Amino acid sequence: MAENILTVTEANFEQEILRSSLPVLVDFWAPWCAPCHMVAPHLEAIAKQYAGRLKVAKLNVDENLGISSRYNIRGIPTLLLFRGGMVRGQLVGAVPKEEIEKLVATQLS
Repeated sequence: MAENILTVTEANFEQEILRSSLPVLVDFWAPWCAPCHMVAPHLEAIAKQYAGRLKVAKLNVDENLGISSRYNIRGIPTLLLFRGGMVRGQLVGAVPKEEIEKLVATQLS
């Protein structure tokens, strides 16, 4: 896992995501998901680019079914952008880096 990307689970989700003072981009993914692997380099680049202003986290949907169902994750990868404990944006599928950057920009102004 990339150094700037946090791994979240049911155990630390509330602390790391919902209580975060920074906006958090959460990647709902699974190891067997090919499109998830296509998005991973974009997320690593964004984590570096916005270090200190944005947290980037990954949540394995197979290991954290409760959170996946709470946020109605139906397809992966799903990227949810949280700010102040609320979902502020969502992208589903292997989207280009520019799409992710646009989503992030909405919460960094």
